[in-house]
Amino acid sequence: MIAPEGFTWPDGSKLALSIVLNVEEGAEQNIRDGDKGPEVVDELSAIPRQPIRAYANESNYQYGINAGAPRILKLLRDYGVQATATAAALALERAPQVAAALVEDGHEICCHGWRWEQQFMMPEDQERDFIRKGWQSIERTCGRRPVGWLSRYLFTENTRRLLLEEGFTYHMDDFSGDFPFWENIPMADGATRPLAILPYALDTNDMKMWMTPALTPSDWARYAIDTFDWLHAEAETEGARMMSLGLHLRIIGRPGRATALKAFLEHVKSKSNVWIAPRAHIAAAFAEAVKPG
Repeated sequence: MIAPEGFTWPDGSKLALSIVLNVEEGAEQNIRDGDKGPEVVDELSAIPRQPIRAYANESNYQYGINAGAPRILKLLRDYGVQATATAAALALERAPQVAAALVEDGHEICCHGWRWEQQFMMPEDQERDFIRKGWQSIERTCGRRPVGWLSRYLFTENTRRLLLEEGFTYHMDDFSGDFPFWENIPMADGATRPLAILPYALDTNDMKMWMTPALTPSDWARYAIDTFDWLHAEAETEGARMMSLGLHLRIIGRPGRATALKAFLEHVKSKSNVWIAPRAHIAAAFAEAVKPG
């Protein structure tokens, strides 16, 4: 988890910035799709007492598709930023216009599951089908298969082996550092194979603005900027680093919160020696320079 001495990212920068845009809307829990109940009402952290369709909350998710996506994609376009869209496959199937815009703008599509669903209790065969169904759906929708994976919060002891078996090259479910690393994964034949782990971050995630109502968009932007500045300075003096910024269409896509992302991008773009890149590019650059041990 420490960059090798003298390591730089492809453009000579010491800091790689990964902006992650979670696309989950339309793939959340819903009685319509056979679930036992609806998704939690996000802004209120509430859930109906009865197993009924929460039509109003469904519209909250649809805000992310209808208004949030165009607003945030335009903002990324204005600043010349290519992000990684961690997408639940069904969300892209149900919003092909968002899938098309992501592809057209050159953003990476990373698999966030077939649906936005917990996989940590799935038996191996079910989890394998869940992973395979997800990447195959994204390949059909976007024209290119994903090479990275992000679970909904938790994963199983089988997940990383299954990801390798299904052709993935990196995994995001890790919060242990500020630089990629290799994990040797035991395979079914008794051998081990390396999988690149690209740590993610929860503290800089826009979901903090839901979970902590007292946290204003300005507070969140200040925290993200402080994180960036610290890592930028540290990378210059102590070795290469990577920063993750997690976003959601239905959260950061609200007008009062989009201003926070704009402030962050404005700040980042004023600095030198920063490589803003999709995670697939970061994983490939890491794998090229740092061989598995």
